[in-house]
Amino acid sequence: MPKLKTNKSVQKRFRPTKGGKFRKMRGGKRHLLQGKSSKRKRHLRKSDLVSGSMEKQIRRLLPYA
Repeated sequence: MPKLKTNKSVQKRFRPTKGGKFRKMRGGKRHLLQGKSSKRKRHLRKSDLVSGSMEKQIRRLLPYA
């Protein structure tokens, strides 16, 4: 069986946790920030867990994570 290729763009966006789930950064923090409240921007700094429905797709793209 040949080696599986890792999708590099997915590798940059998602990090596995010790428990086997995946973390991602929240979207919406790149531009148009003056219209967003400080509280909203502060909460966007934190990472978020990937939903269960998306986790299966990420596992396929990151075979060795």
